[in-house]
Parts: sequence; C-alpha cells; structure tokens
Amino acid sequence: MPSQPVVTLRARTAADLDALYAIAADLDTWEERNPGRPAVPTREAFEARLAERDATRSGNLGFVIDVDGETVGTVGLFDIDELSRHAEVGIALSPAVRGRGIGTDAIRQIVEFAFVRANLRRVHLEVISSNAAAIRVYEKAGFIVEGRQREHAWVRGGYEDIVRMGLLRSEWSAGRGSSTPASIGDGTIGV
Repeated sequence: MPSQPVVTLRARTAADLDALYAIAADLDTWEERNPGRPAVPTREAFEARLAERDATRSGNLGFVIDVDGETVGTVGLFDIDELSRHAEVGIALSPAVRGRGIGTDAIRQIVEFAFVRANLRRVHLEVISSNAAAIRVYEKAGFIVEGRQREHAWVRGGYEDIVRMGLLRSEWSAGRGSSTPASIGDGTIGV
C-alpha cells in the first residue's frame, strides 16, 4: 500500500516559478480557479502579478504546496477582513497530483493556519457545482454549503451554479478532536 505523500505549505521561491506558471496557464481548469475569461497569461504578466502581490500584500496570505520537494500548487487566504476576522480560501493544484489526497491535506493545513495562527473566526470559498471532487475535499475539511448562486458562471460553453461554502472556527474546533497540528514551513508567507 503506497504511503500518503507529505504535504508542506511553505513560502514561494524563485525555483517555484516554472511549476506555478504551468498551473496558472492550464486552460483546462481555468474556470475552476478564476472568475474571468479564460486567457493564458504571458510569463511576464504572471511574474508581474506575483511581484505586485508581494509588494502590496493587501489582505492576502499565500503558500506553495510542496510534496517531497516538488512544487505542486498554491493555497491561500484572500480578502482577509481584519475587523470581522474572515477570509476566502483558494487552492490551485497541478492536474498531475489531483486525486492523491494532496488537496485535502493542503486545505486542512490552510484552515488550521487561518484559525490558529491568523486568528480568523470564519473562512469561506466558492466552487463551481460540477467540481464534485473539490466539493468533497472541502466537506472533508469541515466546510458546509451555505448557498448557491444559480447559473452564475460561464464554464466551458454553459452556465453553472456557484456553490458557496463556509466554516466557522467553532465548528472546526469541535470537529478536529485529537488531530495533530499541521506543519506549515517556517511560517513565512509568500505565494
């Protein structure tokens, strides 16, 4: 029986850029990750966007998802509201590593980071309704469906519902039992 991969969240380095650009340029999953029209960014535009995020930080915290030294995706907290203590969760994984529990582990780790280290009281996310695998991952991490925006997104030639899911710190605390704390790199932020 193969062992579960070791998933670590860590800061982005220059060595990650090729892998991260490949994920950003994957048109097959663009609509699952972005609200806008599908368009492959140029490498220059991609790197400029990362540089702008690094310079402003504007309420976003991001990590590289690392599996045994390989960059396989990103996960983060976006639009952090410092007053109400909530944020949106987002994840992007290389198609080659999906279905191996890596996304589930990364989501669990970012949720723990949100509640334990960032002192948030609520996290939420949006997902297209046809992305059943992602919805299962979010439910495993404790997210519950809070609502649905009917035919809200144009995806691959048709309209799809957007499912809104959320998780309160109190729900997460009650459901985590005796699970061990996640290890998130050195605590440095950087996607």
